[in-house]
Amino acid sequence: MKRSGPGLFLVVTLCIAAILAAFSGCMAPAGESPAPVPSTRADVPQSSTCPTLVFTDSEFAFELERTLAATYAGEADIGECLATASRIKEGDVESWYTEWKKTADHFRAAGDESLAAGHTVTAREAYYRAATYYRTSEFFLHGNTSDPRIVETWGMSREAFRDALALDTVPYEIVAIPYENTTLPGYFYKVDDAKKPRPLLIVQTGFDGCQEELHPYAMEGLKRGYNVLTFEGPGQGEIIRVRHLPFRADWENVITPVVDYAVARPDVDSDRIALWGISLGGYLAPRGAAYEPRISALVADAGTYDVGLNLLKGMKKGGGPTANMTEKELQEWLETDPAAFNNEIRQAMARDTGTRWLNENGMYVFNASSPALFWAKWMDMTLEGSAEKIRCPTLVTAGKTDHFDPGMVQAQALYDHLTCDKELMIFSDEYGAGSHCQLGAFAQSFAGKFDWLDKKMGRSGGFG
Repeated sequence: MKRSGPGLFLVVTLCIAAILAAFSGCMAPAGESPAPVPSTRADVPQSSTCPTLVFTDSEFAFELERTLAATYAGEADIGECLATASRIKEGDVESWYTEWKKTADHFRAAGDESLAAGHTVTAREAYYRAATYYRTSEFFLHGNTSDPRIVETWGMSREAFRDALALDTVPYEIVAIPYENTTLPGYFYKVDDAKKPRPLLIVQTGFDGCQEELHPYAMEGLKRGYNVLTFEGPGQGEIIRVRHLPFRADWENVITPVVDYAVARPDVDSDRIALWGISLGGYLAPRGAAYEPRISALVADAGTYDVGLNLLKGMKKGGGPTANMTEKELQEWLETDPAAFNNEIRQAMARDTGTRWLNENGMYVFNASSPALFWAKWMDMTLEGSAEKIRCPTLVTAGKTDHFDPGMVQAQALYDHLTCDKELMIFSDEYGAGSHCQLGAFAQSFAGKFDWLDKKMGRSGGFG
């Protein structure tokens, strides 16, 4: 498809408006528009904007909240996080990296000192916190894919995490899951050292996570009698940083090898395997479960149906010559790598941290050379024609103030297309649980989601 003249400008601006409103992190504070890119802030309920937390930059505020969420599992501490944030220059990603790295280095060294003195519990706790802070420091670095700090800092995070695990009392294995001509990294956490088959919970991350961040989920699973397997697939963690394998939309080709590995273990009850996908995992896990009959229960947290859905909706609302463009036509146009679209996106990236991060990370994890090509590849992630194939009980979660899914459009669409035993679990912000994946409200999150899972898996929520 070719567009030129005024028609092209309208397509570009309408696309960007939809992108900024529907799929970025928190954008400018309410009432502000990053002109001249059109803003659809007025179309987003006020409750969907992120509250400021130390920062007025909403993306920084959200990532701080995400790091603070690790305090629930003892993998961060409030004072350390707030002190670090207070030293960071607003909206400056280099300052973000420097200060979180400084904090991580400090507690890495503190852990080493404690270990040398024989204080293993203190060392373990320091290492877990250092791992979180290294991971946070690396978050905004993906604009330059050749930046050596990406792999270096990620490696420091994983090393600190594994040093903490080695001092922990929980039985675990570092595993390699056969996948095509390579392997996927994973952790297998065990309730105990018994060889008896137990129900298994597989937990996976999404668009920007590493599996070490899933440790709190794994520990909650162990409390309830599940063995837990976490892993990283293409586009995630080690697989994108070291092996350079980008995301793929046909995630069933990732989940099936993971399940193959799991059922071959003597400590897995092959009739009770649950799959839980976090963030973009709310698309990836359902896509895998649609074609993997060995999954017994599914948690889409938060549910995602079709990445192009909101983008197309924003274009139609704008009217003009693009109002009747189909999703396929939009994707085909983006695949032409239109310069005007890319220029407008890059101008918006220069003005807004959330837009910058979304597109930089997207180009990184999809191995795309431009914003347009990133969006074209991301639009392949759709459950149209697949959601109906899911046969296992499925929980779709949504947050009323989730800024990645204003109005819970994606979660509702997934729920509506399911034909299996299903439930839509909506979290409000009455007690702070309305945000993306209930970050900062893990107690409420785990209570609701694990209780549902226990019921569907025939569990009482205890050992046995």
